Amino acid sequence: MTIDPSKISSSITPFAMIDKHSALPQEQEILFTMHTVFRIVEITQTPSNSRLWEVQLTITDESDPQLSTLTNRIKEEISGRRGYRMGKLMLKVGHLDQAEELYDELLKGASDDRERAFIYYQLGWLKDQQGKYQEAVKFYEKFLEINRKTLPADDASLANT
Repeated sequence: MTIDPSKISSSITPFAMIDKHSALPQEQEILFTMHTVFRIVEITQTPSNSRLWEVQLTITDESDPQLSTLTNRIKEEISGRRGYRMGKLMLKVGHLDQAEELYDELLKGASDDRERAFIYYQLGWLKDQQGKYQEAVKFYEKFLEINRKTLPADDASLANT
C-alpha cells in the first residue's frame, strides 16, 4: 500500500499506525477512517502461492479528478427528491427488495400522476431485473396508461414505451 504524504497532509482522511497496539506486532497495521477510498494500482499473483494475490493500493483524496468525476456522475444518476434518490441508489447497487419496499411507500404518498408513473416505471424495471417479467409488464402498463392520459399523443417520451 502506498500512502503519499503530500496527499495525506491536504486530505481529510486521517489514519493511524497501530503496530504497537496490534495483537500481531510484527505486522505493519494501519487504521483508516470509514469511507476511505483507494485506487487499485496493480494486482499481481504472489510467486510463492498461486492462490494469493498482492494488491497495490494508493490512497485518494478529495482533489482526485477521477474520483470527483465519478462522484458527480453518481450524483447525477440518482438526482431527485430524497426518497427517489434513495430508490435509484438501491436499484443501482442491487438492493432490489429494499428498493421495492421504498417505492411501495412512495406510491402510497404520491401526490400526482407524474409521480405515480415514475414509480410504476421504476417498479417495472425492478421486476424486470428480478426476472419477474409478468409483474414487470403490469407495472409498465400502469406507467403507460398514466402517460397516455397525461401526455399529448405525439409526446416523444411515449415513443420508448
